[in-house]
Amino acid sequence: MNYKKITETASNYDNLEQMDTQLVLENINREDQKVAEAVRLVIPSITKLVDEIVLRFNRGGRLFYIGAGTSGRLGILDASEIPPTFGMPHESVVGIIAGGDIAIRKAVENAEDNAEQAWIDLNEYNITKDDVLIGIAASGSTPYVIGGIYEARANGILTACITNNPGSPLAQAADIPIAINVGPEFVTGSTRMKSGTSQKLVLNMISTTLMIKIGRVRGNKMVNMQLSNDKLVDRGTRYLVEALAIPYNEAEKLLKIHGSVHKATEAHNVK
Repeated sequence: MNYKKITETASNYDNLEQMDTQLVLENINREDQKVAEAVRLVIPSITKLVDEIVLRFNRGGRLFYIGAGTSGRLGILDASEIPPTFGMPHESVVGIIAGGDIAIRKAVENAEDNAEQAWIDLNEYNITKDDVLIGIAASGSTPYVIGGIYEARANGILTACITNNPGSPLAQAADIPIAINVGPEFVTGSTRMKSGTSQKLVLNMISTTLMIKIGRVRGNKMVNMQLSNDKLVDRGTRYLVEALAIPYNEAEKLLKIHGSVHKATEAHNVK
């Protein structure tokens, strides 16, 4: 397929090793400022995707991310934050990386080149037509990700992708492509930089909006967060103090009895 691989084009800067430290940092920051605008341009595609995910979640579906390297790690990061932040089961949003969990910390050679493995990995979770699969790959040419998207789509599963090369094979393969053109990287080809930042922003937008739409947020509060440490217990208690106009000690007791801000609020309101 003939497309311009923007992620491999030469940096707008040269002789980086000759720059002083502050100039390097200022130039990286100058490039980073382009990322949010690039993401803004793809909000219509993100909107379409989130609305489709909400429909499937409301009938028991799940969200899957697949990726390799930085992209795979970002998917796993987003998925891992859903249970503590929104109180959802761990299996509701699942991140899968080429090479398995060992690849979260260490690169696994050639794992991303296996076009069949992603579908094998997905089938360990019994993926169905009620689920949604998002493939993440800055290059848009990772065989592991493209293979998984092709197989999922052939099996009637809604597919989407997050890539930084519009018109790439991955963008062509997915039902809903989100192609974020952030331009050349500061260090040529280093997609852990602007491309990775754009992917993190989009993943935050997708999962947070999804959780709001399925009722895991009230007002602007994380009312279903897991009370897994003292900081979160304190946060939840303060939410209840504000919402119910009750003393801190009473709010803390109520929270610990019911286990979440949402349940504690409901219990208090039916008294």
